[in-house]
Amino acid sequence: MLLAGLAVALALLLWAWRCRPGGAGSWGGRRGPWGLVLRHWLALRVLGRAVGCQRWHLEQASAAVRRSQERLLLRLLGRAGAAEPDLGVFREHHPLARRGSHGGEAPAPPALPTGPWALLRSCCTADSPLQGPVLYLDVLSRVFPEALSPRGTARFSWARGCSLPAAAWPLPTLYCTPEEAGTVPSRAAALYVQLVFALRERALRALEAGLASELYDALGVLRASWEGLAQDLALGKLSPRLELPEGTRRRLEGLLAPDAARAAELRAECARGWDGVARRLWPRLQVVVVAEPSGEQLYGEALRESECQGLPFYCPFYGTAGALLGVNLWPEQPDSRYLLCPGWAFCEFLPAGPGAEGPPETVLLADVEQGQEYELVLTAQAGLSRCRIGEVLKVAEFYNQCPVVGPVRRLSQTLSVRGEGVPEERFYRSLRRAVAMWPGARLVDYVCAESSLLGASSGACAPHYQVFVELRGVRDLSEAQRYKLDQCLQEDFPVYKTFRLKGSIGPVRLHLVAAGAFRELRDAAGSPGPMARVLRERRPLHFIQSRVVS
Repeated sequence: MLLAGLAVALALLLWAWRCRPGGAGSWGGRRGPWGLVLRHWLALRVLGRAVGCQRWHLEQASAAVRRSQERLLLRLLGRAGAAEPDLGVFREHHPLARRGSHGGEAPAPPALPTGPWALLRSCCTADSPLQGPVLYLDVLSRVFPEALSPRGTARFSWARGCSLPAAAWPLPTLYCTPEEAGTVPSRAAALYVQLVFALRERALRALEAGLASELYDALGVLRASWEGLAQDLALGKLSPRLELPEGTRRRLEGLLAPDAARAAELRAECARGWDGVARRLWPRLQVVVVAEPSGEQLYGEALRESECQGLPFYCPFYGTAGALLGVNLWPEQPDSRYLLCPGWAFCEFLPAGPGAEGPPETVLLADVEQGQEYELVLTAQAGLSRCRIGEVLKVAEFYNQCPVVGPVRRLSQTLSVRGEGVPEERFYRSLRRAVAMWPGARLVDYVCAESSLLGASSGACAPHYQVFVELRGVRDLSEAQRYKLDQCLQEDFPVYKTFRLKGSIGPVRLHLVAAGAFRELRDAAGSPGPMARVLRERRPLHFIQSRVVS
């Protein structure tokens, strides 16, 4: 039995080594469906063994959080010659840096092991970079039994100049989308190509995206270009309008084959309308796997209400500022909650709830309290920086001794021209209330800016908010309708109302932008990070100003 298990493990390692990004067994290869099924079966067998190891390591670490964090602290202090995990010494060597301006970025994937034996060791070690993906695949398969079918997942993601590995990169046979599709020169072209490959596979079980906005934009391509997509499927070619390097186009089209029947089905389903179209195009679809950090809520809501109607959503990871910090072990829960894994990063927490004033004093992972809000302080694994991330988390419960948290807000996305402090999530609620008072209007997207960013061009003496919205269902708004947003803010924020009555803050300036303006903004930014709702730089502000129509 042991020899059989070792044989399976060795077979998987050889397969995994050949299937690494760019390897002989990746999408660029010419292996038949039986080879794919065999490699996938082998992967699932060893995945089961890895799950047992990683579950055990997680239980051990979460039952002894302080000890796990002390080991990390000692590792960081070891570079400074310390022999004991002394927090005071650590704070002395690593003074708290000021908060970054972006409030967090998309998590960077862990480093890929560089050989088959490294992969074998990595599958089972306590500090494995594979622990997060292994736990994610385990949860996914338990709750959605068919979600790990070979080529049963379509991936939508792009980052300028690189290809971000998918959440399940230890299981590359899971994806129907060739990795090269995520490396084309533009975000718009990448999403289009990924959509073509997704539409080829009628038996998809899961849609996966790095961010909700990526899936939202990909299905927006479906809305806008379904006839062209159908033609691509029928011909087995990519649209000549796509700007692709010639070599890339040839390789991608080499993986396509004409499919007139699927093209006809696509035309028929799109002609029926957009509500629930994902489930009609992929009848065996079980789950949508996307990240919905702060700022992405609007896109998740839009997908649930229309294209992905009736499908469960699952956000597997919590990460910020380039670090993977937590995993969601409870996909059935309506609100995403993440277990902060103590061995993944050295985290500290600054109280950020009501009454949290005075000089900042951090608490450790083992000392946070249920129901309280904290600003995250993160130290890079290299120990070179210790900074306030600007992300506020709320402790919902505990798993053993380990906190389970939910993201609350990004402090960098707070509007404040006189110290009034209007948080991102509460501004969004006020905006939704105002939109509900505009007959026929539906909010598509928005951003804000403080008038100081415009300088003299803001056109007013008193500081105020500039708000840019994309609406569906209306072409224009009267001045009285625009003023509804300012009224909602005054009703929801007494401090803001006081400043408004004094004339210290001017009324909100509301602008309507052209359809597709925010998708163009995301394409131009080329960043894998979540959408900024409060613009802090002039370049994106000038971009969105150039799309104002009213």
